[in-house]
Amino acid sequence: MRVLFLVHDFLPAHPAGTELYTGGVARALAARGHEVQVFATEKDIARPHLALERRTWEGLVVHELVNNLFYADFRETWDYPPAAAAFARVLDEFRPDVVHAMHLLYLSVGCLEEAARRGIPVFFTLHDFWLSCARFGQRLHPDGGLCATVDFARCGTCLAQFKFAQSPLERRVAGVVAGVKGATGLDLSAPLRAAGDRLRKTGGAAAPVAPEHAQHLAAAARARSEALHARVVPCVERFFAPSEFLRARMLEWGLPGEKVERLDYGLDLAPFAGFARRPGTRLRVTFIGTLAPHKAPHLVLEALAELSPELRAALEVTLHGPKTHGPEYVAALERRAAELGVRLPGTLARADLPAALSGTDVLVVPSVWYENSPFTIHEALATRTPLLVSDLGGMAELVAEGRHGWRFPPGDARALAAHLARLARDRAPLATLDFPGTVKDFATSAQELEERYRAARRTA
Repeated sequence: MRVLFLVHDFLPAHPAGTELYTGGVARALAARGHEVQVFATEKDIARPHLALERRTWEGLVVHELVNNLFYADFRETWDYPPAAAAFARVLDEFRPDVVHAMHLLYLSVGCLEEAARRGIPVFFTLHDFWLSCARFGQRLHPDGGLCATVDFARCGTCLAQFKFAQSPLERRVAGVVAGVKGATGLDLSAPLRAAGDRLRKTGGAAAPVAPEHAQHLAAAARARSEALHARVVPCVERFFAPSEFLRARMLEWGLPGEKVERLDYGLDLAPFAGFARRPGTRLRVTFIGTLAPHKAPHLVLEALAELSPELRAALEVTLHGPKTHGPEYVAALERRAAELGVRLPGTLARADLPAALSGTDVLVVPSVWYENSPFTIHEALATRTPLLVSDLGGMAELVAEGRHGWRFPPGDARALAAHLARLARDRAPLATLDFPGTVKDFATSAQELEERYRAARRTA
């Protein structure tokens, strides 16, 4: 079969869960003899907007559409005809038997319609709540509050603080940068991004939201939700939800139950072959993820601050993650970490992950948004690494109390501190965890998907 994956970002530049899963199952399907390609976007002001380029990753052909977010209005964040037109060109060139959408951020609902128009079965893995939530699919308001239900009036106040497109000045600068690189090969994008980060850092508080602007965006959010439902559902053969929590939320949004299957992620288990824990003198507490407020590494620092100096001395704490998301937030983390003796070594390369976990006694996943099925937790389960996780969303499903680790109320630094204090005093409970069940690998995921692809083609 010829399989075309559709995803917002892709490897190696974007090694997050959605991209890792897409790359993993794509390679596993290719190993089973299928011809697999990927269609993805990339924001790169050093290249012309809407340039469609071809590259390879791990032997796979990747069609990369440059999307520098030159949107005319909010609607183009989800219904962007140029992205659909580019995807249509790849469909006609590659002629896939199956299209598997992983995410439509930076793309367009029209991509699915182009595939359906050609009679190609479409599958859609739900990695977050993007179909129902326009702000990166997180259902997390800028004020830090979770959106337990979708309230379009609240969406309006959220989207009013959401920069979804480049400004006219940014567009002009991008044109100059792309022109300079095309003419001389000199890429000015990195220093310009750094300058922009410095300006944002000193730019002060966000302006108040005008009520009429919020009302306009509330109506736009409602129109988006209704249009996505009306246009996506008829195109898709089957949706896959990696957690029951996500499945339930998307059924609330209106996806038909018979079209939504609970199907968990696979994982690349090869790097963990022969895994063994290294002994340590102190309790080694680790965070691995994006250094951003919704991932809440700050909660680990707040929990440490609750402990006595003697208990803190019994802990060795490391927060791994890229320092490129929100310079002001990261700077505050670095200041507090230095006060508490916590290491922030930066991005953890995939090749170094097994070593980092082998030197970890407890992995903390303190996210304050509705995580779906975090790769970090799957990797901990694969290595039998004890977990402390927020009792929220898909995290709660993956971590059984007293079996894989323990859960604590989301955002509750004192509750997390109590767990750390207990384990700092006595590590014996770590040895009682039995880690029932097995972790699925990418080969199994590929076989599961192949079966579903073939069934859809038989009934087409």
